[in-house]
Amino acid sequence: MNYEQARFNMIEQQIRPWEVLDGQILSLLAVVRREDFVPPACKALAFADMQIPLPPQHNPGQCMLEPRVEARTLQDLSVQKHEKVLEIGTGSGYMAALLAHRAQQVITLEIEPTLVETARKNLQKAGIYNAEVRLADGAASLAEAGSDNGPLRGPFDVILLSGSVAQVPASLLELLKVGGRLSAIVGTEPVMRATLITRVGQNAWRTSEPWDTVAPRLLNFPEPSKFSF
Repeated sequence: MNYEQARFNMIEQQIRPWEVLDGQILSLLAVVRREDFVPPACKALAFADMQIPLPPQHNPGQCMLEPRVEARTLQDLSVQKHEKVLEIGTGSGYMAALLAHRAQQVITLEIEPTLVETARKNLQKAGIYNAEVRLADGAASLAEAGSDNGPLRGPFDVILLSGSVAQVPASLLELLKVGGRLSAIVGTEPVMRATLITRVGQNAWRTSEPWDTVAPRLLNFPEPSKFSF
């Protein structure tokens, strides 16, 4: 397989048509080797317009999102070199790798121990050392998401939920700096919206929903109550 041609086709045929036109992001997608972050059995699918399941299979919802979704999210967040980023849902580490190229520091939380080890190896292989993978449940108290390097300390300039939730917890919004941005896919199938929340004051947030998509749930985030008659 000609990976460079496949990467070029991904950028030109999937990502540009999805209104990802930031030249720096397009260049970054050409540099970070997505094929090194997919499971070995899926290398031929690394650039396909699809979600790629991640092992272990006891949680089939864990996956790499479509390249166009990852790219559009990265563009919306507009991460800057001085910024500190929190990601919830590391997966294979690909999005953390993209974020690390844009940010000063990335802390990424993953609930599945197998994926924690996979992501650490993938990031090390890619030569990325400003992204720290922690084994933690991002839906639980983030005070528990410490590591040998110490507790998780906010606030953050950017928070990314790499998966969908029914609603964004207020506790995460409180971890944003003023001027900080949080990105999540919010809603319930078949209707979900990419949601960008910006903290514009100490107790004020601005929300936009620029595009539609569907993504698997992040584990353990609350679901709305179901009514029964």
